[in-house]
Amino acid sequence: MIHPTAIVESDLPPDANVGAYAVIGPHVELGSGVRIGPHAYVTGPCRIADQVFIGPSAVIGTDPQDLKYRGERTELIIGPRTVIREFANINRGTAESGRTVIGSDCLIMAYVHVAHDCVIGDRVILANTVNMAGHVEIGSDVTIGGVVPVHQFVRIGMHSMIGGGYRVSKDVPPFVLAGGSPLRAMSLNLVGLRRKGFDRERLDALESAFRHLFRDKGTLTAKAREIMEDRTASEDCRHLAEFIITSSRGVIS
Repeated sequence: MIHPTAIVESDLPPDANVGAYAVIGPHVELGSGVRIGPHAYVTGPCRIADQVFIGPSAVIGTDPQDLKYRGERTELIIGPRTVIREFANINRGTAESGRTVIGSDCLIMAYVHVAHDCVIGDRVILANTVNMAGHVEIGSDVTIGGVVPVHQFVRIGMHSMIGGGYRVSKDVPPFVLAGGSPLRAMSLNLVGLRRKGFDRERLDALESAFRHLFRDKGTLTAKAREIMEDRTASEDCRHLAEFIITSSRGVIS
């Protein structure tokens, strides 16, 4: 299961599959059924869960690209069944958080860069050449189209979708479909929400909240506070409003 040309400096599970000329550096922990493609480079400290696939020539677990980094021990954590395609580059964290984290069942396509201290939820899809700066947070069930740069410290809320080719410099609220230049909330991510099992009642409540937040007059924060003060607001709507209220970078509108 380990190609004779591979260089391995960590203890691997008996069912690990390592391709030709791959390099597994020190302090790498692999779960069961991990597959590492030819010419990939994986180093640590790095914990990779069961059944993860790392594609050819991917570079995983390297030092953060941050001038403040002074060689402190940090780590990268990748959840089970995540797929990382060819030439992706994922860095460890810095002393600020200590780790970079990618959840389970994610699809990280070719040439994606995940920088230091990023936190990515479960079932996230990052299309080709998404480039994330440091400290980005992405909620679960998010899809980002290809060739999208994401500014440092940006938050992207769960169940949102960002179209390809757009620049993300502010927080993207949960549940929305974002596009345009400058980036704005176009509508709810209705197709994605239906695929995730949202029923008509949940969608109607979110559509009403979306219209109030992004179409009615008034400041976004003030309207979000109105939703939080409404005792009849659904859990989804309150999550959307709270995301807006707690933003430090500002929210797309």
